[in-house]
Amino acid sequence: MTPRSARELSDGRSPVDFTEAWLRNRRLSAHTRSAYRRDVADWLAWCAATDLEPLRATFLHVNAWARALESEVDGRTGRPRSPATVARKLSALSSWYAFLLKLGAIATNPAADADRPRVDRDHSATVGLAPEEVDALVAAAAAHRGPTAARTRLVVALLADLGLRVGELVSLDVCDVGVERGHRSVRFTGKGGRPRRRALTPGVAAALDAYLDGRTEGPLLVTSTGSRMDRHAVFRLIRRLAAEAGIPGAARLSPHSLRHAFATTARAEGVPLEDVQDAMGHADPRTTRRYDRDRHNLDRDPAYAIWAARARRR
Repeated sequence: MTPRSARELSDGRSPVDFTEAWLRNRRLSAHTRSAYRRDVADWLAWCAATDLEPLRATFLHVNAWARALESEVDGRTGRPRSPATVARKLSALSSWYAFLLKLGAIATNPAADADRPRVDRDHSATVGLAPEEVDALVAAAAAHRGPTAARTRLVVALLADLGLRVGELVSLDVCDVGVERGHRSVRFTGKGGRPRRRALTPGVAAALDAYLDGRTEGPLLVTSTGSRMDRHAVFRLIRRLAAEAGIPGAARLSPHSLRHAFATTARAEGVPLEDVQDAMGHADPRTTRRYDRDRHNLDRDPAYAIWAARARRR
């Protein structure tokens, strides 16, 4: 069957309309949805600049775009785009074209066989934090005074004790907090639209009660005007607290730094990998291992356990 043209299929709708339809059919967090929208918009802008009809693109065009991305400097960081960023853009584009393929707008997916950069699963660009630095961050939050102090302590407690993603954090509502089998808990939608639940530590529960002060509805974290706190405010808060705590590289830290610290500390304290994986909502244990910054510590080499077991048998 010859694919219908975009005009015939969409009754005059633009590629942007396809993008919104595609995103509506994906279970994605708001943050991932925004990132994917930008990724496809970047591709469409490149197509326009090179006078290429997006629905007539081949894998050679997609490869050319990928190589162009690798040679560009990221305007936000001032550094070349990382292989992970380029790979994510190609993955988003492949998903976009797969959607068009299902609609019959194209005959093949040009991004499916594109040459994607190798992403080192053993590396993360996120700046990590040592347990002592997390303690310093918590102490800096505890020292805050004023109308936003209780919110600051709750934000840091949720990030440090639960290792939440910033998108998960700011999307929480008061009604998401409850009690299950004797545990204070919180329910939320994780990455990929998966329902998640986590237990609240006594520290988080105390910070939560102090902040809510009887409030029973609305967004969990709110601004002075009552609107939902956004991810950018959380980024600024973490960097400001890190600077107050004297943590090196404070300007490069992010809420994700606390998520990495959560995984590393949990593993160092002997929490099984599968339990850390479940807590963080990772589908692949290799992702969890990448978050464990202490995984290459020779103190954890299993050779020691084998030798000790042999010694005991003697």
